[in-house]
Amino acid sequence: MGQASPSAPGAALLVGSCEPFSGKSAVVLGLARQLLQRGLPVRFGKPLATSLDAAAPAAGDAAPELIDDDVHFVGQILGLADDQLLPSAHLLEPAAAQARLLAGDLEAGAGFEAFRARLAAAGEGLTLLEAAGSLSEGLLYGLSLPQLARALQAPVVLVHPWSDASSADALLQAHGLLGSLLAGVVLNAVTPEAVPQLRAEVAPALERLGIPVLGVMPRSPLLRSVTVEELARRLDARVLCCRERLDLLVETLSIGAMNVNSAMEFFRRRRNMAVVTGADRTDIQLAALEASTQCLILTGAGEPLPQLISRAEELEVPLLKVEHDTLTTVEVIERTFGHVRLHESVKASYAFRLVEEHCDFERLYRQLRLPVAA
Repeated sequence: MGQASPSAPGAALLVGSCEPFSGKSAVVLGLARQLLQRGLPVRFGKPLATSLDAAAPAAGDAAPELIDDDVHFVGQILGLADDQLLPSAHLLEPAAAQARLLAGDLEAGAGFEAFRARLAAAGEGLTLLEAAGSLSEGLLYGLSLPQLARALQAPVVLVHPWSDASSADALLQAHGLLGSLLAGVVLNAVTPEAVPQLRAEVAPALERLGIPVLGVMPRSPLLRSVTVEELARRLDARVLCCRERLDLLVETLSIGAMNVNSAMEFFRRRRNMAVVTGADRTDIQLAALEASTQCLILTGAGEPLPQLISRAEELEVPLLKVEHDTLTTVEVIERTFGHVRLHESVKASYAFRLVEEHCDFERLYRQLRLPVAA
């Protein structure tokens, strides 16, 4: 690829995607853990921050460093020291984007130069950099994935959800933009029964087109799941009980709009549900509490009966009350699945296993000339 060995100081690998919420963080976690297990020092950063946790400024600093929430989470899960977490060059937010657009300022500027200098000063090992959510995101900041790859001469691993052959279009576009800097792709969120066919037929076809396939990962309900707390926030819901259980993870959605016998049979086939039903359907509500329900979301006018709240408290199932109708509530929840950050330790543990079982990075390690045992 014509670049310096990534075992040298300042070496970086970009992990990007063609569209948001493709699974980059899961692959970053799994890849970083494998590198650490092989004895290679690892650092992590996001050149363009999307969710900011401002660190306290050091003495003499004019402003706090930009530390993305994802960077903190990955560092915490992997046990990385503060000096192994790189501050971002810019923050992706509407006001800054508007100002840059009106000023015609499309250069990465001093923020990126400081970022690049910090990267160059890094010690031995590899710095994993998570790029923006798509190929174009960050262009206003001069920090889109192709711009970063060229500026740093850093190889790129793309994480891309796969549904059918049309999913290849975005990968072909990325290959055209990145050229030899595209080190490989991980196909993600694949229907489990389709994984063997993708490995046997689609992966070789992509390889023939110059797109190395490093893994094929099945869709994971757990990684797509959302906490009850996040649902409550997005629905602007009142929490009627069990506030201490808002960290429960919801994997599936059920609508309690049928008769109670049909509902009970349906609920038995689901797991880790959020059940949405009318506030007046006490029969459905009680049936849902006896199933694998992580939260019960009540819509419409009226308040739940005291005995329902008492039973929910006994079973430790949060009750949420929303002002939306059932259809709107369901739409909000469906938009939330798979569109939240990977910020729960149980998800991180599952990501480790998923990457270990379904990705093979040996070819990547050889290509990067990493000083680790094969």
